[in-house]
Amino acid sequence: MSDYFLLTRVLLRFEERADDVVGDISAAAFTPDGSLWIGSDEMIGVERLSPIETNIFAQHKRFAMADFIELFNNKDEIDIEGMDYADGYLWLTGSQSTKRKKAKGKKAEKDLKRLTQIKTDLNRYLLARIPVINGELVKSCALADDAEEKLTAACLEKRESSNILIEALKEDPHLGLIISTGLPSKDNGLDIEGLAVRGNKVFLGLRGPVLRGWAIILELEVEESEPGILTLKEIGESGQKYQKHFLELNGLGVRELCLHGEDMIVLAGPTMDLEGEMTVFRVKNLFERSGETISWQESGDIEVLFDLPFTIGSDHAEGLALYACLGKEDCLFVVYDSPNENRKPGEKEIYADVFRLKK
Repeated sequence: MSDYFLLTRVLLRFEERADDVVGDISAAAFTPDGSLWIGSDEMIGVERLSPIETNIFAQHKRFAMADFIELFNNKDEIDIEGMDYADGYLWLTGSQSTKRKKAKGKKAEKDLKRLTQIKTDLNRYLLARIPVINGELVKSCALADDAEEKLTAACLEKRESSNILIEALKEDPHLGLIISTGLPSKDNGLDIEGLAVRGNKVFLGLRGPVLRGWAIILELEVEESEPGILTLKEIGESGQKYQKHFLELNGLGVRELCLHGEDMIVLAGPTMDLEGEMTVFRVKNLFERSGETISWQESGDIEVLFDLPFTIGSDHAEGLALYACLGKEDCLFVVYDSPNENRKPGEKEIYADVFRLKK
């Protein structure tokens, strides 16, 4: 493992209701027009920033997801934890998790009761794609070179209180018991916090559960079964709806994913609600693998790249994307939740970091 090398910082300048975003950034993605797309823990939409100078993004615009896809309702947060761009689509995923109420530290009796209460925000069970044209999200559009072929907004097929992936995972030999009981995310329950897409192949990184120290990435293939609805294709020799990849990440869970060629860059951090170092790994040739896999560091399948700078109580790395910087095409752009005050030069501004990415 080498030390991190910070190349530069990028200024993100928000305008509309910035307080909802600046302190809760959870995902990021770039589209070919140069736009930077930001997801937040607390919102039911996404934010777009445009490049106005070198390493400065501004001209903030908010897009409500309900304008493009059908949500469970218009009040629950999506808890966007992963974003990516592929083949004309902006993809995003909610955490697909339940949450336990927090103790407030005022009255013991009330706190004890709060800790028994588990809540489900239905919009968290969202996996969606939205067409992007010149920095604008649209419901559908024709391809420039084929007017008969269209890009269409769609989301994974819903069930009454989840989606078809969650229902399939309830029968999984590794994950089924945990998911069926509705174990909350911060209790090592299901918590999707990573997304990487290429074509119709979708990778979802699990912050939790971590099983006896092993982190998990789910691999899916999706197809549109009817307008606006995505279903899961059968993949693998057994015709299952998903495949699992187990990773030795030093006991950490996945916090974000980013494809780099045939490799997967993984941001990893603590699964539980605690402070701890965040580490960047490279999982080699993950995109080319078939079947379910288990990857050890000793085998050379996984390389530890670097630890991110660690600040107790703030600067929790949440989002990754590739970014061209200082003549290098593939640098690592990182955004943070709970930012340190030094990262906020203005009330509606925040710095992202750009690190050198070892090949």
